[in-house]
Amino acid sequence: MFIINRLFDKFTHNIIIPYHLEEQTLDTTEVTNKYFDRDLSWLTFNYRVLKEAQSNDVPLFERLKFLAIYSSNQDEFFRVRVANLRNYIKLDKKKINKALEYDPKALLTNIHARVQDQMIEFGETLRKKVLVELEKNGVFILAPELLNEDQKAACLYFFKTKVLSFLQPYIFGYSSREPFLNNRELYFALRIQNKFSGNIDFAYLNIPSNRVARFFQLPSPNVQFHYMFLDDIIRMNLDFVFPDYDILECQSIKMNKDADLNIEDEFSGDLVEKIQKQIERRNVGVPARFLYDTTTSADLLSYLKSAFDLMDEDLVPGGHYHSLFDFFQLPNPIGKSIEFEPMTPLRNVRIDRHRSIFSAIDEKDQMLHFPYHTYNYILQFFNQAAIDPHVSELKVTFYRMASDSLIGNALMSAAKNEKKVTVFMELKARFDEENNLRWAERMQKAGVKIIYSIPGLKVHAKVALVKKKTETGMIKNYCFFGTGNLNEKTASMYADHGLLTCDKEMGEELDDLFKYLYKRKDPGAFKSLLVSQFNIIDGFVSRIDREIANARQGKEAYIIIKLNNLEEKGMIDKLYEASRAGVKIDMIIRSICCLIPGVPGMSENITIRRIVGRFLEHGRIIWFHNDGKDELFMGSADWMKRNLKGRIEVKFPIKDKELRNQVKELLRVQLKDNTKAVMLDQNINNIPIKVKQGQRLYNAQMDTYSIIKRWEDMG
Repeated sequence: MFIINRLFDKFTHNIIIPYHLEEQTLDTTEVTNKYFDRDLSWLTFNYRVLKEAQSNDVPLFERLKFLAIYSSNQDEFFRVRVANLRNYIKLDKKKINKALEYDPKALLTNIHARVQDQMIEFGETLRKKVLVELEKNGVFILAPELLNEDQKAACLYFFKTKVLSFLQPYIFGYSSREPFLNNRELYFALRIQNKFSGNIDFAYLNIPSNRVARFFQLPSPNVQFHYMFLDDIIRMNLDFVFPDYDILECQSIKMNKDADLNIEDEFSGDLVEKIQKQIERRNVGVPARFLYDTTTSADLLSYLKSAFDLMDEDLVPGGHYHSLFDFFQLPNPIGKSIEFEPMTPLRNVRIDRHRSIFSAIDEKDQMLHFPYHTYNYILQFFNQAAIDPHVSELKVTFYRMASDSLIGNALMSAAKNEKKVTVFMELKARFDEENNLRWAERMQKAGVKIIYSIPGLKVHAKVALVKKKTETGMIKNYCFFGTGNLNEKTASMYADHGLLTCDKEMGEELDDLFKYLYKRKDPGAFKSLLVSQFNIIDGFVSRIDREIANARQGKEAYIIIKLNNLEEKGMIDKLYEASRAGVKIDMIIRSICCLIPGVPGMSENITIRRIVGRFLEHGRIIWFHNDGKDELFMGSADWMKRNLKGRIEVKFPIKDKELRNQVKELLRVQLKDNTKAVMLDQNINNIPIKVKQGQRLYNAQMDTYSIIKRWEDMG
């Protein structure tokens, strides 16, 4: 118990807040007459992630990962959304009133209050639940005072050989360089006293967690596994860094800065150069949050405010350790017993019975559901296209490429095999700009034609087109349409869907879209595809109107909508209209949700669920009942203003009846989920679904795997 209690002492610094923790809810005062605030709704999503870290049916090590996900999500939220609000506050009142429908300063205050409440619960979960369970399983994160002599010696050796070369101390008033904190990186702020003059000085020191693993494994007994934060190893050896000083105070700090690129909507200039410059600017962005240990003295905090030109609203009290998303790095020495059971990706027997994936597509449309199906079929699609002598051309859009993309390598091979390969590379994919740019340069050197971003417009569509000569000499289009990025890494974590088809009309329309992206050639009218900038809004509105007409005629009228985010007010208003007409609407919205469900006279026929589980729900699916002649669309677009009006997105129809029925079955099991799903109330709070005694438990993601396995077993 001694070790546990001392460890609690260390982590207690994460959240010293002088009031009682209550179940977090959002006030009805935060709801406008018709719409809920997008940022506050996102906070309820991240809070749902935190709740998963508290769930006893989640394996212990996975609960730690949910804490890491929560921390990572919040970090990005501050870098982007909070930073934007800070920028809005700087506008004069007239501009604010013209551009915004809310008071950004009041919203920011509300956000900080919500986040503070959540951080209390985060710390309680970490200290009193997850770490306790880890110690029961023999995994300890030790504080310096708990080390034995062998462990101290190991830390010293590690510090001198692996850590010391990365340290860059800065003493204010003595260094020739300007003080500067890199965005998101960890530092110590120090108050130090000169051993010779007695003067009190201030300093900061980087914690090189971007170069050295955050957790160091200590020598430990056979039945236990001891680890230590890199931070504490540096704390123990500050005399190497500041030999002429006594350390009076050493506190953890971290700066989050404005990380949104905010590329101007210009139609001239070198966009690649703009992106490169903006990436360089990221580290010098406006502060969005300055985290500091709550035990920091007033003298040290005051000095830091002055030195880094911080405002009171920049300061956020935090813990003894920051960047707890680094818990992703903590090794699991115990093994699979504290992780999710392995879920072997399934083979698709309808594709496997063919020697060539193109033959499988010739037979009928093929659909894959990730991560339940292996992603290797997408790799096969590109690999076979790269080598097939009858393939003449490949066209692909990339939004977020994997850092070690096998698809990228296949495209380079295709170009070297003298095929015409054209890639549209989106350089404005937030936080992936640098990786995308690096891949674009590599592929370009291999002979791939690269078309860079359209200034003022993001291309978010996840599509690919292969042109292949048939035995009759005609060119046939083989298409990939996806709900998720062509990224084999995220495909193992994101629940997405992909369609492989050689449908003539869909292929011709996709080819027209590529011509627009590459040559800005007018694609004409889309009949099968729904494409942002062209027909997507009208396409959805007309189908909702059709359901409204059916409801008014006494016919069955029903819509199921699954999205990541729902924010666009025009679409929300149309759904309100449908609800008032009697159309039943079931929605599955993962994160941002500005529609208020269940309001009499406005949305009483609308229900909204949120599912957070082992995988990140990422597929977007719309099912219109159409009086039994149903239509089903999938694709990349959420219902946000940016997706429907400011990007190129593609929603594609599922024409094959068998595939349509399969997707409908998957949607139905998600609507039955009573373990990982919650209902959203009129304040967008997460309301657990009550399970009656003896009632069957449904877990949509696990049930989806079972359903797809049944399909594959049946052939």
